[in-house]
Amino acid sequence: MIKISKEKFIILAAVFVDIVGFGVVVPVLPFYVESFGATPKTVTFLFSIFALCSFLSAPVLGALSDRFGRRPVFIASLLSTSAGWFVFAGARTLPILFLGRIIDGLAAGNVSTAQSYLVDISKTDKERTENIGIIGAVIGIGFIVGPLIGGVLSSVSHALPFWFTGFLALANAIVAYFFLPESNSVLRKVRISLNPLRPIAKALRNAALRPYFFSWFLFLSSVSGLQAVFALYIGSEFGLGAFESGLFLTGMGAIIAFNQAVMLRGFWLKKFEENSLVLGGLLACLAGFLIVSVKLLLAFILGIVVLSFSQSLLRAVMVSRIAGGASDGAKGEILGISASIVSLSMILGPFAAGWAFEINISWPFFLSAGYAVAAFLVLYFALGRNSRKMENFVK
Repeated sequence: MIKISKEKFIILAAVFVDIVGFGVVVPVLPFYVESFGATPKTVTFLFSIFALCSFLSAPVLGALSDRFGRRPVFIASLLSTSAGWFVFAGARTLPILFLGRIIDGLAAGNVSTAQSYLVDISKTDKERTENIGIIGAVIGIGFIVGPLIGGVLSSVSHALPFWFTGFLALANAIVAYFFLPESNSVLRKVRISLNPLRPIAKALRNAALRPYFFSWFLFLSSVSGLQAVFALYIGSEFGLGAFESGLFLTGMGAIIAFNQAVMLRGFWLKKFEENSLVLGGLLACLAGFLIVSVKLLLAFILGIVVLSFSQSLLRAVMVSRIAGGASDGAKGEILGISASIVSLSMILGPFAAGWAFEINISWPFFLSAGYAVAAFLVLYFALGRNSRKMENFVK
């Protein structure tokens, strides 16, 4: 039984509300944007512009949370999310849609700041991985509830889910302001650089973390490409719409929640070393992408199940490994850089997937499979150079 402290409950509740809001709009966004006459490539560009802005801001937000605390950064990020969705919902033209995603992206540090918060209050490496896994489980539950709400609201209006999400984020910020305590007891005077490449370059000089950063980037590029074309693919190949897309995401959320809340602690971490889980998870992702490329609905469902299990495991373990390699006074910055890598992958992944989709609707899945292979090879050979590291991932 996992014990939930007051502080942990508050931050997890805040993340839950935030992810519910995000889950509301994911199955609806492509159809909403297409109502403006946008092409599939433009839909994926909207994912990429948010990721670009998040890439620019995430290391700054992480460093700010090291210097001034997790609480103010988390609240500011929620307010930015609220404002971004309000602009998006009220848009009448494509440029205003892009403006809404830019506003949200420039302070998109909700989940990475929450991860830093739970890392702060973790007492052991195992507890750190479990806490990050709990965040993943909460995200999974949010994706169960959110898409269902989004499917219902979209039947009234395609814009209504975005208004709902904006007000949800605003309410979340208000609750966090009054009830969320500060967790960072090691505030430090860190230099704040507006150049996102500088902290990334600094992090890449860390030889122990470097293979994880590269593998993290490649893995996330594979997943973000799938996410960007998911609704477009099932609409084109199987004739399914926003409601069915929401049901798919709900099922994925249920798998993610179960895997990270129950299986991570009760099975995976007991039976395997963490690097073993990373390598095995990447191979499972490869299999999943190849399965979903088969143009059969049952094969697509099977592939999504495999991908849901593998990617949820990878997200928890890889973030924990990255956080564990950071010094006490720089965990926010390192996790901010990790979030920046997430954003960078969400620029490449959707952009390449949108281009590939317009050529052949199955091509994005083969691209993602290639990313998974590259991620596996980077980590496998990096760890294999040192026999002591080999002992860490082969039990």
